[in-house]
Amino acid sequence: MIPVSVITGFLGSGKTTLLSRLMRDPAMGRTAVIVNEFGEIGLDHDLVETSTESFVQLSNGCLCCNVRSDLTATLADLAVRRGQGTVPPFERVVIETSGLADPAPILHALMTDRDLCGIYSLDGVITTADAVIGLGTLDQHEESRRQAAVADRIVITKSDLSQASTDALRQRLAAMNPGASVTEAAMGAISPALLFGCGIYDLAGKNMDVAKWLAQDSPHPVTSGDHPHASHVHTSSISSFCIVREQPLHAVTLPLLLSALAENCGADLLRVKGIVHVRESPERPAVIHGVQHVYHAPAWLPRWPSADHRTRLVFIGRNLRETWVRMLIDLLDDEVAQVGASAHHA
Repeated sequence: MIPVSVITGFLGSGKTTLLSRLMRDPAMGRTAVIVNEFGEIGLDHDLVETSTESFVQLSNGCLCCNVRSDLTATLADLAVRRGQGTVPPFERVVIETSGLADPAPILHALMTDRDLCGIYSLDGVITTADAVIGLGTLDQHEESRRQAAVADRIVITKSDLSQASTDALRQRLAAMNPGASVTEAAMGAISPALLFGCGIYDLAGKNMDVAKWLAQDSPHPVTSGDHPHASHVHTSSISSFCIVREQPLHAVTLPLLLSALAENCGADLLRVKGIVHVRESPERPAVIHGVQHVYHAPAWLPRWPSADHRTRLVFIGRNLRETWVRMLIDLLDDEVAQVGASAHHA
């Protein structure tokens, strides 16, 4: 049986950072990775360093809402290709859910699908929780509470930024899920031995609601607007869009953009992440991350991870207007260009 681990956690809680660090560990060398992103265009395939043959990206909607058609088919296909030798002989599968996913339907499929159960076994659920905004996220989002409740392992991220918040979050999580081990990781640095090898998924230490969630039928196909299944609903006010630019941006535009987003959108911008072609550094793209009102300074990759050198920015939030964001980016970059031209001619 091939063990399957699920990495979940709310938007911006550090799932991709954790997965990327894990995949650099030699102990994870024979691992197939399935990543689901909320939106039409995914970025995690460029941000997670792993073999392209064992990496599957699912970006056609929320995985928990397409679990029968997408996840089960993907796992079955991986098993076939493994047997044929067309992918490396992986010995483990890691599934990273979207930040808005309810993990229960995913676990339900892994535990009850007759075909999958003959090949795979659910090893455990790893949930990331943001030390800075995690308490607020638990208060405001049902998905976040479910992600914490079903976990076998909980990883508190960004604990280096606020120890007081970390301690309070640890207490809250322990009360919600006393059966889960809770650890901390800065920038995703953690030993795989602390996360994997959970054994057969055990409901004994979980909140009583978890068994009820897992007993419910798996999701119906997505239609439009709100798409409920069982008790899980993505509200229609939350949407996502991706901005793709052929032209590079000026380096100064990035901090100006993040500052403007923080000032104008606040907590309504649940998540922004992107890989940016910077005019002054064409061979080294910048990666930007923001979660609600917290925006990190751009990080620089040593090289482009793929042949696609376009700027790609993914936004997830409430009542966001794509046209406004596009205009903001264009306006800021034009102003930076004009200031640079004026300084050059002075």
